[in-house]
Amino acid sequence: MLAYDAMPLLAIDVGNSRIKWGSRDGGGWIALGAVEHGTGADLETAWADLPPGCRAIGSNVTGPDAAGRVGAVLAAKGLPVQWIESTHAQCGVRNLYDDPARLGTDRWAALIAARSMETGACLVVNAGTAVTVDALASNGDFLGGLIMPGLRLMREVLARHTFRLGREQGSYTPFPRNTADAIASGAIEAVAGAVERMQARLGEAVRGPVRVIASGGSIETLAPCLPANARRVENLVLEGLVIIAAES
Repeated sequence: MLAYDAMPLLAIDVGNSRIKWGSRDGGGWIALGAVEHGTGADLETAWADLPPGCRAIGSNVTGPDAAGRVGAVLAAKGLPVQWIESTHAQCGVRNLYDDPARLGTDRWAALIAARSMETGACLVVNAGTAVTVDALASNGDFLGGLIMPGLRLMREVLARHTFRLGREQGSYTPFPRNTADAIASGAIEAVAGAVERMQARLGEAVRGPVRVIASGGSIETLAPCLPANARRVENLVLEGLVIIAAES
């Protein structure tokens, strides 16, 4: 068992749409949850029974207001929170972003988690409000990555900026025969195509196989169209926060 498994810990992923969290004590996660932004009372309820001696660590990509709300809930429990920052190197990953500090901390935590799970080159896909597709070499170098709108955001943009395309929920099909399915399938194919192109590009760069590690709220919808070797990992950002906490 890894050392960090024994740490009482609250890991917090403040994303664009939701605040996702997990608490652990001993052998792994004992509770996982998510709340929409602006619902501090729900966090108070969710965190009512944190493990004794708990430590809090978080990633925040939405700015100081969300961090302040989370911090206030935890401060009432006498529990400070450590907000991570993207650095030049940490936990076996080297950040080659032009400005390492500008890399989203959720992407950084996900890369660190992926590095702990895969020793070879891999593509780290996190599909939520936005989709990120990040290339990680076998030596731990983060080479760069893509950011694109998530599935729901693509649909909403089409509905907002076109005259006759509506908001009906469609389903994926290889040859869509109605507008709702055409929109849903187009969004899925756009993300899947970006993943395939980046996987091929990384494979050429490293001259070897590239594993896909995928996480996020939309992964279940995307999964049938992802490469056959894709590995689905729940709560990849939270897993990365646990590893960072163990080394900080």
